[in-house]
Parts: sequence; C-alpha cells; structure tokens
Amino acid sequence: MVDRIAEIWGSRTPYAREERWPVRVDQVLAEGVQESEVQRWVQSACVLCSNGCGIDIAVKDGSMVGVRGRSMDIVNHGRLGPKGLFASWQGMNHKDRLTKPLIRENGVLVESDWDTAMERIVSRSRALLDEKGPLSHGFYTSGQLFLEEYYAQAIVGKAGIGTPHMDGNTRLCTATSAAAMKESFGSDGQPGSYVDIDECDAMFLFGHNMAETQTVLWMRVLDRLAGPDKPRIVCVDPRDTEVARHAEVHLPLRPGTNLALMHGLVRELFANRWIDEDYIAAHTMNVEELRATVEPWTPEAVAETCGVAAEDVRRAAEIFGTSDRVLSTVLQGFYQSSQATAASCAVNNMHLLRGMIGKPGCGILQMNGQPTAQNNRECGADGDLSGFRNWENPQHVQELADLWNVDAAIIPHWAPPTHAMQIFRYIEQGSMEFLWVSATNPAVSMPELPRIRDILASESLFLVVQDLYLTETAQYADVVLPAAGWGEKTGTFTNVNRTVHLSEQAVDPPGEARSDLDTFLDYSRRMGFTQLDGTPLLDWKGPEDAFTAWKECTRGRPCDYTGITYEKLRGGSGVPWPCNEDHPDGTVRLYRDGIFPTDPEYCETYGHDLLTGGTVGPETYKAMDPGGRAIFKTAPYHPAHETPDEDYPFRYTTGRTVYRFHTRTKTGRAPQLNDAAPAAWVEISVNDASDLGLGEGDIVRVESRRGHITAALRVGDIRDGTLFAPFHYGYWDQGGTPAQEHRAANELTITEWDPVSKQPVLKNAAVRIEKIADGTGPSLAPTTTASRPATHKPADSTSQTGRDSGESRVLPPGPRTATGTRSWPSGLPPNTANGRGQCGPGHGNHRPG
Repeated sequence: MVDRIAEIWGSRTPYAREERWPVRVDQVLAEGVQESEVQRWVQSACVLCSNGCGIDIAVKDGSMVGVRGRSMDIVNHGRLGPKGLFASWQGMNHKDRLTKPLIRENGVLVESDWDTAMERIVSRSRALLDEKGPLSHGFYTSGQLFLEEYYAQAIVGKAGIGTPHMDGNTRLCTATSAAAMKESFGSDGQPGSYVDIDECDAMFLFGHNMAETQTVLWMRVLDRLAGPDKPRIVCVDPRDTEVARHAEVHLPLRPGTNLALMHGLVRELFANRWIDEDYIAAHTMNVEELRATVEPWTPEAVAETCGVAAEDVRRAAEIFGTSDRVLSTVLQGFYQSSQATAASCAVNNMHLLRGMIGKPGCGILQMNGQPTAQNNRECGADGDLSGFRNWENPQHVQELADLWNVDAAIIPHWAPPTHAMQIFRYIEQGSMEFLWVSATNPAVSMPELPRIRDILASESLFLVVQDLYLTETAQYADVVLPAAGWGEKTGTFTNVNRTVHLSEQAVDPPGEARSDLDTFLDYSRRMGFTQLDGTPLLDWKGPEDAFTAWKECTRGRPCDYTGITYEKLRGGSGVPWPCNEDHPDGTVRLYRDGIFPTDPEYCETYGHDLLTGGTVGPETYKAMDPGGRAIFKTAPYHPAHETPDEDYPFRYTTGRTVYRFHTRTKTGRAPQLNDAAPAAWVEISVNDASDLGLGEGDIVRVESRRGHITAALRVGDIRDGTLFAPFHYGYWDQGGTPAQEHRAANELTITEWDPVSKQPVLKNAAVRIEKIADGTGPSLAPTTTASRPATHKPADSTSQTGRDSGESRVLPPGPRTATGTRSWPSGLPPNTANGRGQCGPGHGNHRPG
C-alpha cells in the first residue's frame, strides 16, 4: 500500500495525449473498519480544494468512517488527495464541534438555544435597520458553502436588507480570477477544462503551485509526464516547487514583478510573429494598445526587473509561441500580488494572440483557491449581481427584481459592490455595526492581523459567526451559530472548470447544528422579509427548492443551469455549465466559436482601467462597440508599493502547504495531516542563511512595519532575498489570540489591494529577520514538497534559479528520505507523519498509529 502522506500523489498511471486518463480509485477507512462493514456509500464531492473531486462517503452506524474516489467522475477518475482522504471526514468528526448556539453574556460566550440566539440577532438587525438603514449591515461569507446557501444569502442581503456590503473570503483567493475573465471576455467563467491536460503539448503555470494546491490535478499532469508524449512545462514561481522541478523552464521571479515578466513574454510573441493575425482581426480588439505597452520589455529589461535570466524569458516565450496546444493555469502567485488583474489579463492576452482558446488543449484556467468560490461569484454572495449580471445595467437589475418579486430600488446598484477590505474599513470607521460571518476566519486569513483583531473586537460591532468550530473569529462574536457541514447536508457546488456536483447528506449534524441554508431561511422569516405580494421573500422548503429557483435565475445567462437537476447529478458524474436545451450534457469549453459575452446588453461588466481601477462606464463601453469580441486589456508596469529597503531588506511572500487548508479548521483535526505539518515555519535561501549566520531549525523573528512572527527556520530552495511563510497557522489551539507567540503569516502583510479585483496583496511585503534562539533540531516543515530542505544546485545571478547575487553555497549531503529528497541535517525524518496514512488504489484501510 502507498503512504499518501509521504507519496502525496500516489502511484503513476501513464497515458498519452488524447487518451482518457486511466481510473485509479483511492480509498481510506477508519481504523478497524473493513470495507464489508460499510453500510452505505453516499455520493458527494470533496470540498478541500477547488478541484472538485467526486467522492463517496462511507457510513457505518450513523457516522462517517471513510471515503473513496468516484471512478466515473470526469474530474478525478477515482483519485483523491491527502486532504480529501483524511480531513474531509475526520475534520467533521471531532469533539470540538459546535453543537449549540452561543451568546455573549457579561463578556463571555455561553451556551443558549436557537430561539434566543436568533431573536438576539433579529432584534439588533431590526434596530439598526430602523435607526441607520441597510448600510449598517454587512455579510462576509466563504468559498465553503453550497450554491443553494449562497443564493439564499444573496437574496436576503440584496432584496431583504438592501445592502451592497456583501463579500466573501473569495476576495482573498479568487477575486482576480473573476476580474481577469470579466475584463478580457466580458463575463466570469473558465474558458478551459481539465480535459485540456490530456490534450495539450505545453503547460504554463503562472504563480500556481498545482502540486500542493490541487493535488489531484497535479496527478493528472504527472501521468501525462510519465506517458510517451509528455507536455513541456513552464513554471513561474519564486520557490523551487514540485512544478518547478518538472519544468523545462523555471522563472523564479522577484515577488511583485509578475506584470513585467508578462509584458516580456507578450512582446516576444509580437517580435517573433508567433501570433494569429486572422484570429486577432476577427475576434479581438485593442491589439495595438497592447503592442505599444509591451514594446519596451525586452528579455534584458525583464531580467533586470524580475531577476530571471533573459535567455529563460526567450525560451519560455518560444515554447508558448511554437507549441500547437498550450494550457495556462493561474493562481495566487499572480492573484495576491501587485497589479494582479493586469498580470492575469496578460495570460488571457497571450492565448488570444495565438487564437488558443476554445480548442482542445488550448485552455485557460484562472484557478480558484476554494471549492465553491465559483458559486459565491455566480450567486452574488460576493456582492456581484446574481447570474453574472451587470450592476451598471438597469435591465439586469430589473430582471432580478422580477425574479424575486421585489422593487428594483431595494437591490443595491447605485455604486460598486463593497469589497471585503472596505467592509472592514467601514466597521473601523463606525458606519457599519452588524457583520455576519459564515464559514470563514478573517482573524487569521485577512492581511495586517493586528488591525483586523482590533476591528473584530470593536465595541460598536455586533458580530454573528456561523461555523463548525469556535474559530479565532468566533471568539470575538456576540452570537455563534453551530453549522452543519460537509456530509451533514445536501447541496450542489461548482468547481474551477464549471463542473457542478451534488453532495448528498450522509449523516445527521451533531447536536443542534443546522445547515447554513436553514439558518438564512429562518433569519429571513423572523425578519419578515416579503415579496411585493406579501408572500415570504424565501418560501423554499429545502435545498432542491433553492436549486430550482437558482436555475431560473441563470436562464439565458453565461452560467446557465437550466438543464441540470438533482436527478441528473445523482449516480454519475458532475456536469459542466452551461447546460441547457442547446447543451443538454453540459459544455466542456467556452468560446469555441470565437464569440465572447462582451455585448453591452449582455456583458457582466463594462470594464476598468487596469492601472487605476476606474470604471469604463456604459456610454464609453458602448462606444467601443466590442460586438462579441474579446478585449486586450493591459496597463504599464509599476513596482510594488512596498519593496525592500535598508531597514526591511527582504521580500516576504506567503502561501500554502499540501497538508493544510486555509486556517486548519478541518486539517488541524486530521491526525495524519496535523502530524505532517504541525507547526509554522519560515523559509530562507541557502545564500541568505549563510550570509546571516542562520541554520536549519534556528528560531527566528520576522518583522514588518505591521507586526512580527516567530518560527523555526527552513533553509530551502527559494530565491535569494525572499522569505516565505505558510498562512495556515493561527491560534485556535492556543486560546484564540497570539498571547504566547505570533505565528500567523498575516501578522506581517499589508493592507493594500489590486485596483480592479480588490484582492489583497498578500505576497508582497518588506521584512527583516533575526535569530532569537538556536535550533534544537530541524524545522518541522514538510520535507516532501516545496518546503523541503535545500538541495545541491548551482546558485548564480544568471542561472534559472534567479539568484540576485552571490556565489554558490550548497549543503553537505544528507541521507535520502523515503521520497528520494535529501534531508538536512542528518536524521531529519522523511515526513512528519511517521508512516501514517496508508492507502492505495481501490483498497487500504487507514490505521492511524
């Protein structure tokens, strides 16, 4: 059997281009449970990354006792990653679960009942609406709820209360994905498909550590690479990730310089005439503006700004320009960095220049970070209008008013939706006094945490938190509502490539926990929200009623669900939207006909200036007459607002590790994953560690102008001048606040955001580092992933490692671990799970040690 903690991606099943990815069923069961003892297998899909893998839940005696991959599912073909195998069900079965509502009495949270808790919420909500109006209310939600729950929340917020202050933590992970597609194509919605991995001959991963963020998708890439005609890989990442190790070209650029690199790549396409003039003329607009913007960015100019080799820029551009089928994926390395939307649009521009969109193997995946981020955006729980409608288009607003049978004037459309960073600013200023947080943890995930903690603790704020556990955020709440989670309720969700899955209820929620949908319906009823005819605003009895209403909301819109039913989703695979009469089996790729949803009467946005964020506006947009053409959007490159200086000489960036998801709410309660990455760490390069006299495992303090963290040091393969820390580690297991030590990566990050997507810049900050104690052994950082100890490789200013300066310094050889990586110092364990977590193809009961 294969240890899926040490062997993260499992065994290989090679296949050739245009072949079907072979099936491999991954399964794990609780200790002592045999497959013959499973009483029911319940259909679901995994919600521990954005991949959306089909999964079955094993049920015995009313409890979840394991999972297996669904062999017939088009997303994963039976595979599951470590988080899905271990945290999906174990993260729900824990003694820490909230089972009763909590209310704050004399400064302390105490157990209560639902009537008391809801009446406290409703009385405060009514009072604020009467005294100050709808702008007193805000909602901050998640990428973790089901579609039906987002749609209910959107209607309550927009048509019940009438507030524009609605957003989700999708603002932190996926807002730029949506913004880039809206700017280039006129609407949200991924053009490509996972199937493009099977059919491409080159892959570009822009700021996307797929090996750790979408493990099953990386399995698919690995199986193509093991086949007879492997695709060429180009990786853009300052760290030596698993992706980088398989790449033909690795561009380890300085954080904050993404747009400069993209300008250089686009310029090379023009300079070498690797462009499709006919496609550009027929299906795009603004190409000359793009050409003029990128013209100064020679490979040498890129090299100077980004710290990569000019020849590597040429090689990467040549691969893109001469390959027949290119798939591009983009994630947080671009989204959470300076000029995020402009850099992500540049990826779209490269595909449009070559006409590589809507064709097999020619996809763009502006990835999501969370499993249901797509639904948040579609339903409008992030503040956008439901069904990808345009808040500046009065007809779109009226369409929703007619659907919901309310006065159009109550639906907020007089100004842009309020993004998360501004919501917290309004609380800080005192103008917003009611915040409802669902399934997210801003006390750990937001930037500049000292400020966020002060905001959450504000005496003027009435805070409602709805979650599975008493998170760091919940500990600030006035009312905490216990939520039913995955496997404990029924609903649908849509993954990155638009595939809709059904997740059925397998077991009852613990104690008095309720689904988020039931809670929103209860709130709407108690508030007395009604339609124009006096009937309840939301008269749904359950999730299928909500889904039926949602289908009608999507009719004729880009995200058309009208051909999907619960019954269609039962028993088989997920279905990619649009699915309707014209596409009864769903749609694998968008824009096959070269027609884009940019028509002024149909588009989701009229666009923005990518440098300033200023809106184009309806009149100017209509004068552009896009006529179904894609739009080349660009902006001049500007350095990040905060860059290293004499006082803070290092660039600081954050990210994920394969064994964790967000703030460890579930993965921290799965023993195998918790053992594999038990503590926070800070990564530094070999050269920088040597220059500063630092060694593996030393305890260091990293400080920015906003805060500090202390953690053990990992000397790893990261570019010189850059420090990395994983963002998952908060304080729920240390009393909820950083009383003992600061370890949350966002203690250091800056309150700054992209002007268009409003996504926070979590990957650019200036910091300094100092040793505060000798290490007693190696860091507990994983040794199986990008955080592995440094390996032997040359390090100079012209190599593809992107070193800024300095001669090569390498580590002494260490013993090989079980995964073949070298450890340092001698004795570092191959993985911190101690061999736990055995599972293999179609078998392998889990037996925790």
